[in-house]
Amino acid sequence: MRELDVQGIGMTSQRTRDRLIDKIKQLGIKDQNVLRVMRLVPRHLFMDEALASRSYENTSLPIGHGQTISQPYIVARMTELLLEGDNKLDNVLEVGTGSAYQAAVLGGLVKKLHTVERILPLYRTARDLLYDLGYRNIHVHHADGTWGWQESAPYDAIMVTAAPDKIPKSLIEQLKIGGRMVIPVGKKNGEQVLQVVIRQSENDHIIDNHESVVFVPFLQKETK
Repeated sequence: MRELDVQGIGMTSQRTRDRLIDKIKQLGIKDQNVLRVMRLVPRHLFMDEALASRSYENTSLPIGHGQTISQPYIVARMTELLLEGDNKLDNVLEVGTGSAYQAAVLGGLVKKLHTVERILPLYRTARDLLYDLGYRNIHVHHADGTWGWQESAPYDAIMVTAAPDKIPKSLIEQLKIGGRMVIPVGKKNGEQVLQVVIRQSENDHIIDNHESVVFVPFLQKETK
């Protein structure tokens, strides 16, 4: 296991993290469990070292391969929406591991998390980093998120961190009855809306629209 600078110094110190948490509280995040976990997760370890000094700014940043690490407020907001349901989150799916920052936040709040990533280098980096940080309840898979991760379905909740044009039917089918999915929906360079999908029965679900967002497009798995 690698030794990681979890504590950070200067622009990656706990004081800097605390200022970020104060900022997202001011923006409306109220869930104390979300704020507690985000205060602890070392975001600077989930990006290139050259960008570490910006890691506690409330902004998205590039992580390579045309992907980004999401803005902390959006991570907090999506997590808060996922936790609003009445169900216990014992078995959760994340589609789009990316940097694994969102996975680390979820890993501190749910019993078991399966997360899928289509880009092989990102999958490998995320898998190794989460292991080195001590997360044993997070299972990282190299897979096409369009199809979710059927092997461990049904899920109490699903979080999607890239925007499809429409909600994939396969993901709704992997939700438990009463389960919820948080997903950005909309075309690239067009309006994207954060939606909460609640599965009410085998053949019925409802959709609640929330704020406008900007996410990378939801794509299929790379073959290499």
